[in-house]
Amino acid sequence: MKKKALTKKENLFCFYCAGGRDARTAAAMAGFKARPQRAAAGLLQRVEISDRIKSLAKQNTRGLEEVCAGYRRLAFGSVADALRLIYAGEDLAEEDFESLDLLNVAGIKKPKGGGLEIKFFDRLKALEKLQEAGAQETGSQKQNPFFKALEDGARALAESEKEGKEE
Repeated sequence: MKKKALTKKENLFCFYCAGGRDARTAAAMAGFKARPQRAAAGLLQRVEISDRIKSLAKQNTRGLEEVCAGYRRLAFGSVADALRLIYAGEDLAEEDFESLDLLNVAGIKKPKGGGLEIKFFDRLKALEKLQEAGAQETGSQKQNPFFKALEDGARALAESEKEGKEE
């Protein structure tokens, strides 16, 4: 069976579901105003809808991994290149600036008296954000069985509706 292309509303529904919304709310937010619960049940039965939700959920996880990698660099990264910048002073060639890893640096000032003032990002805040992201990741892992239960419920509802129409 050929998969049908998703409409704008259906794509929005998938986006909201992958973002952690319950199916009924996702349907209402996507524009299925009349009987959003029934619309959600019908949508969740379609293979292309569940595939799209899974794909979007994986993309969200990848984005979270990238954010966590950045916070890890802020929390545990080296300040060696910032120190190199301070001690090199005016002797550092322009080409050498490109090779410096200054991700941990929040700001650099050159006061009137000379020298450099370097402000670093707060490592404790980066660790807190990592902890929050870990809790969010754990929460999303707990939602996967929830999505499965929603899909199973939607299928059961649809089957009962079909049986009711056949009688």
